[in-house]
Amino acid sequence: MTTTPSLAKRLRMLLSSDSVAVFMEAHNGLSAKLACEAGFEALWGSGLSVSAALGVRDNNEASWTQVLEVLEFMVDASDLPILIDGDTGYGNFNNVRRLVRKLEQRRIAGLCLEDKLFPKTNSFIDGERQVLAEVDEFCGKLRAAKDTQVDPDFVVVARTEAFIAGWGLDEALLRAYAYAEAGADVVLVHSKRKDSREILSFMEQWDHSAPIIIVPTKYPTEPLSRFVDAGISNFIFANQSLRTVITALERNLRKLHETRDLMSIENEIAPVSEIFRLQDVQELKSSEKRYLPSSTQPQASAVVLAASKGDFGDLVKDRPKAMLRLRGKPIMTWHTDAFRHQGIRRIAAVRGYCKEAMDLSDIQYFDNDDWASTGELASLYAAREFLEGDMVIAYGDIVFDEFILRNLLSQTEGTGIAVDGAWKLRGRADAKRDLVVTEGACDPVGLGACKLVEIGATVAPDKAMGEWIGMLYLQAAKTATLVELLDHLNAEEPEVLRTGDLPMLLGRLIAAGETVSAVHTFGHWYDLDDQQDLLLASAQVKS
Repeated sequence: MTTTPSLAKRLRMLLSSDSVAVFMEAHNGLSAKLACEAGFEALWGSGLSVSAALGVRDNNEASWTQVLEVLEFMVDASDLPILIDGDTGYGNFNNVRRLVRKLEQRRIAGLCLEDKLFPKTNSFIDGERQVLAEVDEFCGKLRAAKDTQVDPDFVVVARTEAFIAGWGLDEALLRAYAYAEAGADVVLVHSKRKDSREILSFMEQWDHSAPIIIVPTKYPTEPLSRFVDAGISNFIFANQSLRTVITALERNLRKLHETRDLMSIENEIAPVSEIFRLQDVQELKSSEKRYLPSSTQPQASAVVLAASKGDFGDLVKDRPKAMLRLRGKPIMTWHTDAFRHQGIRRIAAVRGYCKEAMDLSDIQYFDNDDWASTGELASLYAAREFLEGDMVIAYGDIVFDEFILRNLLSQTEGTGIAVDGAWKLRGRADAKRDLVVTEGACDPVGLGACKLVEIGATVAPDKAMGEWIGMLYLQAAKTATLVELLDHLNAEEPEVLRTGDLPMLLGRLIAAGETVSAVHTFGHWYDLDDQQDLLLASAQVKS
């Protein structure tokens, strides 16, 4: 069976091959993924770039554990081997040993150590004034790294700063040979000249006892082919990713600040969908279907009938009662919050009185402009095109504890209503109450044991067994049945459709042989007909 080489093995094969290998700088998970998608063979975990991305200087101001955390995200985001810029190893040989252990645990393929003193200073800042480590001391670090590694393919790169510090060719060669003899798998020769003179002079005398890798940041005009001809096949593009980000951010942020116009850069930047693609959002959606338990709760839609004005005096002079505030938020928002907590995202409202004042976002609106002279069925029919699939229909002047909706959604008969079995305890004297007669045991979970027999204002109180709270749930097939009945009324009995209410419609369904289950609650809801009701609910309703 063929096995995929480890990341460390792939890095070792790249560095030892005669083929050209380019290591692209990355400083976080996103840049690592983009470098991978661009086709680069390996990643360079740049100390400069990681530090800059964290907002600190390249002077070991970011601790090695903070750098390690960034590397972990980079490994997760890309399948490329990573060679980490380990600076001086964050201390002496003992710090290097712990660093190697932690890098291997996180599948980092290789570590590059440089022969400067801790804390380091970036090579391009006063390089000639920087003191290099003693050769023997640095060789001890290299041997400690090689003795500590568990994976035999883990790569240790020794970086000499002899040219940077102005010590010349002889010192560069001396150190490179010593580092290779101490066990370094690869030697990085660094130069800040704007031409290739130092690097090429080094290669003329190098015996190739270890592969050479270079960082052509300061001599970008030199073609890589010149170095390949000299025996170098490994190159690090050390900070181009970060510099690209800085250039684009500086330009676009300045433009946004000056114009205050999102469109000034909209056509120049990636769409949000590209962010989601890079985050692999689609994979999460697929995995949710595979691993999350299937919901027993249907994904219903909901429509709220909220066209009427209500008897609230001056409180409704400029808004419908469904937009009056209860405990700091509109009554309509209590509905939408409850629906969304049960997974209902497709929500509509039928507006009428002061319809412009009902302007909540993420709701589809339908209008009953004849609200003053029509009834509930006319409002419901205004939303006819919305009535499909599993459907909750609710009055706009009620608030309820969410378990009532949850239990209603669990009913199994196809059509169900929420009924208050403790209606007498409320002691209300409403002129019109939707009382119900049921048969069977009161059923708070809606498993079909209790059926609706009669509903409406004509039910005598001494005969009633509960009060409908104004919420109806239909499974998809029953929604279609309800729409057929509404269409029939529109064609054959338009006056009934114009003035009828929902209890009448439920009565028609029962008369046609449909079963309507009664899902019981015992209180925990509020009927908001006037200012006194609003005050009472404000004092008792749960936030």
